[in-house]
Amino acid sequence: MTRLMLGLPAPAKLNLFLQVVGRRQDGLHDLRTGFVAIGLTDTLDFERLDDARIERGGDLAGPIEQDLAVRAARLLQQQSQLRLGVRIDVEKRIPSGGGLGGGSSDAATTLLALNRLWQLQWTRERLAALAVQLGADVAFFLQRGPSLGEGIGERLSPLAVAARWYALIHPQVHVSTAEIFRSSELTAHLERAKIQGFPEGGLHRPGSGEMGSWARGNDLEPIVRSRVPEVDAALRYLAQFGDARMTGSGACVFAAFETEAQAQRAIADAPAVWSAWAVAGLPEHPLAAW
Repeated sequence: MTRLMLGLPAPAKLNLFLQVVGRRQDGLHDLRTGFVAIGLTDTLDFERLDDARIERGGDLAGPIEQDLAVRAARLLQQQSQLRLGVRIDVEKRIPSGGGLGGGSSDAATTLLALNRLWQLQWTRERLAALAVQLGADVAFFLQRGPSLGEGIGERLSPLAVAARWYALIHPQVHVSTAEIFRSSELTAHLERAKIQGFPEGGLHRPGSGEMGSWARGNDLEPIVRSRVPEVDAALRYLAQFGDARMTGSGACVFAAFETEAQAQRAIADAPAVWSAWAVAGLPEHPLAAW
């Protein structure tokens, strides 16, 4: 039985658009969003342990009990009823709390790795059903390529996305997702959508799987811009070069370009206190064949 798996990638994601289309009875929100993975990745190493220990090393952004890779390992261990364990070491490159899904991606890569390391032979669909218990974004990172997410983001279908390079900026500030979704501004947005005649704030979309005029903007962006001046400044900077948007609930922002050189030019004069990258959109997840 394989004992080590080293250097497995966990890519970040962008929300190419994000529409909040309703509030559910459980307090969560129904969304419509376009996901694409990008070439900014964490790297994970795995060592199988012959007892039930789950160990975590490397870069850690918060308490180990909240780490999504650890939670993924424990959940898969419980559901499979195995008595094997694992040591997980993570090299973080994706900034935490930036709307890039780094923790969710680490969890998905953990599920894929342990499916092999523990010789479970679960289907990808079975892993994705388990992933929803960890968070809506985790299921996306088990898809093979760009996806349309609906519901809380867990109902996924393939989405045609043109090949693009992205200028990506993290303005070195943390945005609370929970605070944004609890905001009175979002409540007002949903009420306005009802008055204007959209069903629960939704917009009709065609069934082609291609992005059209319905796939525009991020409904959370005006709320974050009004509360977090650093995000507003980053968006105003990138808007000089293209259609600047926020991903998720922030704080990272991006603009799409046809070439790497264009993306590099867009970040060349970004303030030194920000982190900035030129990254490619990925046509498929690096572990799509697993």
